[in-house]
Amino acid sequence: MSDKSAVIDLGELENEPDIDAASEPGPTPKKSFGDDMRQRMTGNVTEMLWNSGKTQAKKAWSLYGNIDILRPYFDVEPHEVRQRLLFSLLPQKPSDQKQRVPRELYGPLMVVFTMIALLLFQMKTAEHKVEEGTLMGTAFGVCFTYWIGGAVFVWVLSYISNVHIALLQIMSMMGYGLFGPCIVLFLSTIIHTSHDHLFFYSMWAIFGGLSSLRMISIILSRTQGQSQRLLVCGVLAALHLLFLIYLHFAYHQIVEELSEVFDSKPVVQQPEAKLDDIPATKIAESVKSVVEHAQNIVKRAVNDTLVVTRLGTNNTHAVKA
Repeated sequence: MSDKSAVIDLGELENEPDIDAASEPGPTPKKSFGDDMRQRMTGNVTEMLWNSGKTQAKKAWSLYGNIDILRPYFDVEPHEVRQRLLFSLLPQKPSDQKQRVPRELYGPLMVVFTMIALLLFQMKTAEHKVEEGTLMGTAFGVCFTYWIGGAVFVWVLSYISNVHIALLQIMSMMGYGLFGPCIVLFLSTIIHTSHDHLFFYSMWAIFGGLSSLRMISIILSRTQGQSQRLLVCGVLAALHLLFLIYLHFAYHQIVEELSEVFDSKPVVQQPEAKLDDIPATKIAESVKSVVEHAQNIVKRAVNDTLVVTRLGTNNTHAVKA
């Protein structure tokens, strides 16, 4: 141990590999810009698809929830609908007690669909033509515009006049009130007793008046002030009756055509003259005139031929000379 040198050769140590440096990992290769963008786009598309599916699932669940909310307004028995249709034509005596108005939309919706079918049949019978759209779209637009638009207008007027009635009750009341106009449209389309409008006006006064009086009695039982009663009832009755007149005269041209046919004066046909009824003197005079006319034609023809022959002979003598 004493013979060995304690001096360390630094050159040999510098040539030896560095153990710590060799154990450390080298620098990672850098990713390209395209790979980075591709990875980000994949993540964004996946997230977008997930959010879209999640939104559609929420909408489907909320739609089922909304249908479940509307279910009580369409849950009604057939005998109840039949009873309410009959009561829509039976006005009650106005009193201080509020008349019950159901918050139900099944019966009114079926009545509106029935009016659409009757109006479509009336337009096809009258050969009504629509410049833009179809007959079905026109019928749907007219009926639903009156039902929904008229109900909203009456509700706003009732709110201003302090009438204690809800919008759904007004829609139910006006929907069942269209049962009378449906009867009028059906009878006026099928039956034509005369060329005037007496039959239509009689049906209009009976069924349209009964349904209007029924709605007026409901409004009177729910209104306190006298002037408010007159305003709301007058507007409601005018809206209901004028709509029925509009449906008849706007889409029922066959009534006007029948009126023109019946109002036109008939042409009086003259009786045909027989040979036995004509006197003999008139027959002789007519035969004589015909004979004289034929003789004149023959004479003119002979004179024309003579003139032509004379001209021909004169021309031949001139040529020879």
